[in-house]
Formats: sequence, C-alpha cells, structure tokens
Amino acid sequence: MAISTNIAGGRAVTLDERKITQIETRNVESRSERLRQRSWQFWFTLPIYPYNNRRTIRTEVTPDTIWTFDQVQGIFYVVVPIRMTVVKLVSGGLLVYAPVAPTGECLGLMDELVRLHGDVLYIILPTISGLEHKIFVGPFARAFPQAQVWVSPDQWSFPVNLPLSWLGLPQGRTQILPQDSGKTPFGDEFDYAILETIDLGPGQFAEVAFFHRRSRTLLVTDTIVSIPIEPPPILQAELYPLLFHARNQSSDLISDTPANRLQGWHRICLFAFYFQPNVLEIRSWSETFRKSLRAGDRSRQGYFGLYPFQWRAGWQQEFTDLCAGGQLLVAPILQTLILNRAPTQTIAWVDRVSQWDFEQIIPCHFDAPITTTPNEFRAAFDFLKSSDKIDANLSTTGNNLLQQIEHQLVRWRIIVPAQQKV
Repeated sequence: MAISTNIAGGRAVTLDERKITQIETRNVESRSERLRQRSWQFWFTLPIYPYNNRRTIRTEVTPDTIWTFDQVQGIFYVVVPIRMTVVKLVSGGLLVYAPVAPTGECLGLMDELVRLHGDVLYIILPTISGLEHKIFVGPFARAFPQAQVWVSPDQWSFPVNLPLSWLGLPQGRTQILPQDSGKTPFGDEFDYAILETIDLGPGQFAEVAFFHRRSRTLLVTDTIVSIPIEPPPILQAELYPLLFHARNQSSDLISDTPANRLQGWHRICLFAFYFQPNVLEIRSWSETFRKSLRAGDRSRQGYFGLYPFQWRAGWQQEFTDLCAGGQLLVAPILQTLILNRAPTQTIAWVDRVSQWDFEQIIPCHFDAPITTTPNEFRAAFDFLKSSDKIDANLSTTGNNLLQQIEHQLVRWRIIVPAQQKV
C-alpha cells in the first residue's frame, strides 16, 4: 500500500512515487556515467561511427590466458567489430596485440586483468597501413607508461612520412620488430612472421602475424577473417546499425526482432566486403529525397529518412555464398587490390605461418576465435596461385565494383598493376 506524505507548497506524494523518482534519477546518473566511461575524446582523428561513444566488450577466449576486447567501427552504419587481443605471459604481465580505443570502460576492464596478472609489458602495432589500428596505439601506450611498444617495420604516413614520435608513439620506448622474434623480450613465448612490405604506389601494406605457442593461437590483423551467420555480441549490444539496414525501404519502421537483426547483419557484411554488391540497387537522389518525406524514422540518427538502397531478390543467397559456412576468407579488397600486387612474397609468408601448429585464429575483425588448421589457412590464399580456379565466393557475389576500381586505379597509374600468380 502506498503511504502519502505532504511536500511544501504541493500535492501529496506517495512513497512509491518517491521510490520511482529515485530509481529514475539513478538510471539517468548511471546512463550518464556509462556514456562518460565510453567516451573517446580523440574520435576526430578518424571520424567514423560510433564517433565519441565506444562500447567495449571483453571476452575470455582461453581460460586465464587470452582475452579479446571488441568495439565497433564503420560508415553509414556499415559497422563491424574491431578487436584487441590480450595475452597473459608465463613470467607475469600482459602483451597487447592491436590496441582499440582506450576509453574509461576499456581501461577499467584492462585494470581488472592488470590487478590479477601484472602490468601491461608489451604493446604490439602489427600493421603499417591500418589507420583504424594505428591511431589507438599512442593513447593506449600513455595509459600504460611502463609498457614497451613494438611496431611492424616500414611505418609510413601520408602525405608526408613523419617520425614515429610525431605519430603519437611514445619516444624512448617504441621499437621496430626485428625479423628474428628471438631477439625480442617476448620471443620465448611468441613466434611471429612479418609479411614483407607490399608497395601499392601511393602507400604500402604489411602485417605481422603472432603465434602464441602455449595456447596454439594465431593472431592476425586484416589478412584473414571468418564471417559469422549471427551478428557478433558487440553488434547485439549496438542494435541500431543492424535494424537500420534490415529495412527494405525508408518507410519501414525500425523494429527489433531476431529476424531483423539477422537480416541487417547479412546486408552489412555484403556492404563491408563489396561496397556496392551486384544485388544492390542505388536509387537516384531525387527518389531518395522524395521517399524520405514518408520515412518511418526522420531523426538525425536515422539520417533524416534518407535510405537510398533497394535490395534485389536473391541477396540472401549472395550472403550465403560469401559466408561459406564460416570458412576462412581473405577479404575481397585484399584479393583484388593488395595481395595480388605481391603474390610471391605473400605465399612465402603464408607458408611460414602455416608451419606453426595453431588450432585457433583471432583476427582483428569479424568472428573470433576461429577453430581451424594451418592447411585451411594456407588454402584461403589459393587465389594467388595460377593453378587455382577463381574463388567460388568472389565469382558468384558482387565483386564487379572492386574490379572496376582496380581497373581505373591502374589505368590512372595510382596503384601498380597486379603481378602474375605463383
């Protein structure tokens, strides 16, 4: 039973109402605190979604040994996971591979590991071209001033190559990874293989794969992925992008159902890998503006009702072909524009990595961990071999735009031509 009480100059208020008000106030305060903890103040260095509000999910992959920290990133709600991996060292302390945004929430989750397992001793930047990985290394390293920073060779910046310290990497404790992993202080627990720098013309590409012997885990950045059928947990916690792309037209309401989450994720994957899949029709701007007037969501979050996409019949099969049951996949942009510029050195790197007896792979994007074998890893790069047929996934899905982009970039001499297959 609610008990009434008088307040000065006003009506009688029940204790139940007071409790509700207190709960609502606490909820507002807790929401405000969550937003503050997820704030990323340097979002303008790479102004893509989710801008200054980045949620972090930590997952224990190998008990008491390996953890992943997932955030999201994307453009026009085409968002995918971006992942940092933390490994506990036998001698104590932690190694961090490919840092993510060091928000208060992320650092709080890291501090829990530090209290249990020791300081962050080593921070690894395993790429030279992935800006979405490079921009977080300096800020992350400043949160752990005792850590050594190790970066892949041939770091570069555009339009002018700058010293590493000018790129935010801490001076005095940043070192280049040598070719021989045994020359590093973590070489007794890790092997690594450096993909020799691939010259693309305006820029360069390279990646360092790390092998943790004790857990038989391979850490990679961008070279290999696996597409899960279900949206990853970090996207289940950030539903709006999934539901935005689940719509068939702008007049459809944003509706959270399991089917819409699934449909939105599958379409996001096709966007992410092909930019403009063949099964996608782009409406004219005049039609897009006209339909936006009847949009179910005309908020700023919903881009004021602008939704220029029309998916053709059969798009679900295109996702099924691309996903291929979660098998290992080299992203189409790497197949079409990057790795085929240096097939010999890429295959040499693949052969070296395949000598390790890993049982799982943790990439920086999409699914993780991926249970697999060295032979399956090697087979994912068969598109670089002349005896191999055209990859089935790419021959049946919308790769036309990437091929057109490659043709124009080579024609304009912006990038170097592809080399002959091995």
